[in-house]
Amino acid sequence: MRPGGVCSSFLWFLCHTSFEKHFQLETLAMKGLTLNCLGKKEEAYEFVRKGLRNDVKSHVCWHVYGLLQRSDKKYDEAIKCYRNALKLDKDNLQILRDLSLLQIQMRDLEGYRETRYQLLQLRPTQRASWIGYAIAYHLLKDYDMALKLLEEFRKTQQIPPNKIDYEYSELILYQNQVMREADLFQESLEHIETYEKQICDKLVVEEIKGEMLLKLGRLKEAGEIYKELIDRNAENWYYYEGLEKALQPSTLEERLQIYEEVSKRHPRAVSPRRLPLNFVPGETFRELMDKFLRVNFSKGCPPLFTTLKSLYYNTEKVEIIQELVTGYEASLKTCDFFSPYENGEKEPPTTLLWVRYFLAQHFDKLGQCSLALEYINAAIASTPTLIELFYLKAKIYKHVGNLKEAAKWMDEAQSLDTADRFINSKCAKYMLRANMVKDAEEMCSKFTREGTSAMENLNEMQCMWFQTECASAYQRLAKYGDALKKCHEVERVSR
Repeated sequence: MRPGGVCSSFLWFLCHTSFEKHFQLETLAMKGLTLNCLGKKEEAYEFVRKGLRNDVKSHVCWHVYGLLQRSDKKYDEAIKCYRNALKLDKDNLQILRDLSLLQIQMRDLEGYRETRYQLLQLRPTQRASWIGYAIAYHLLKDYDMALKLLEEFRKTQQIPPNKIDYEYSELILYQNQVMREADLFQESLEHIETYEKQICDKLVVEEIKGEMLLKLGRLKEAGEIYKELIDRNAENWYYYEGLEKALQPSTLEERLQIYEEVSKRHPRAVSPRRLPLNFVPGETFRELMDKFLRVNFSKGCPPLFTTLKSLYYNTEKVEIIQELVTGYEASLKTCDFFSPYENGEKEPPTTLLWVRYFLAQHFDKLGQCSLALEYINAAIASTPTLIELFYLKAKIYKHVGNLKEAAKWMDEAQSLDTADRFINSKCAKYMLRANMVKDAEEMCSKFTREGTSAMENLNEMQCMWFQTECASAYQRLAKYGDALKKCHEVERVSR
């Protein structure tokens, strides 16, 4: 809450001779506001209502009453209070600002536009007044009026042509956004080219140019833009989508050729090798996937499964992946090669480790948890010091429904790196899911302030996930009083 408008009105009354009655009423309202901030809501409402009963024409009392209603999330009632306050003091800036915030929160866009217009009339030199009024028209999809307001305001900004001003740059970009939403593609392109030197974010400028050139059908120019963007960031999937639209490949071979060319220019980039896996079928998919998997297994890439997980909607591709990786595992166990027919340099022992790690994730995703546990146990037997292995084993047990065992293995993972806050938090969460509240509290105490209990410190830090998980654990344990207490703590923090 921001009682600034209330304070200014309160001081205004002190400057008048017949202020004694008003002084008492405003004092009651201000006391109510203070009590509300201290969490004493009943007393707060009592004082504010008392002030209103004594003088229903006090705009300060109505404003404070609205602030109390807003703090209780009774937004409709708060808006009524603000409107009553404005009837008594129609030019009060603080009340108007508070009203506009609630109106946009409640999606009363017509009302928001009227309020912002009043603020613009009262403060025509302020940047926020113009931008707020333009936003009102933008949200109402009256793009022409929004653009007129933004342009009129832009003309008032005295910015030298070669000077970098971040706020002016953001104003230009916002103007361009409104143009794009209004489907003014040619105007947007001309606008971005005109003010390009005064925009700080050069990357966004190129992205807008590429998008607008595509919309206008100028595909060759758009293709050049997207090639430059890919050279700048070869991992951005959006750029490849734009390049494909610009080049318009007619066959699968032409489409693959686009990614092969990029891959030659950026041999270390993952995206030009990963994206074709989304659209190639059958044997072509097998060939590309084989190359992709071998490279990542050889260098040791823990997030490999996450990279490929989006392919698991296609059962044919899942079968190919499973066939390839199980073949690698069988061959690596016997001859340290991906295939028994290969010659040359042998794969290091870590390759087999990452293959088993991948297979554990693969079968866990397919719901075959016994096979997943078999592969992760084999990986742990070969390398019992890798945190990722124990973390995955805990996840598998969680998916099976054995929460006690999941917490046990997450604790094992945490013990391998006691300075890792992420693993510590995960372990505490798993313990809470297994209803081990005390153990979870002790686990969190490793990262809480010394001298106070972990639970108190977590409450002070407003650690919401811990509180909600605690409440669920207490509910499962039938400790409804403790569960309700935690719910009240969450509610108090979220207010």
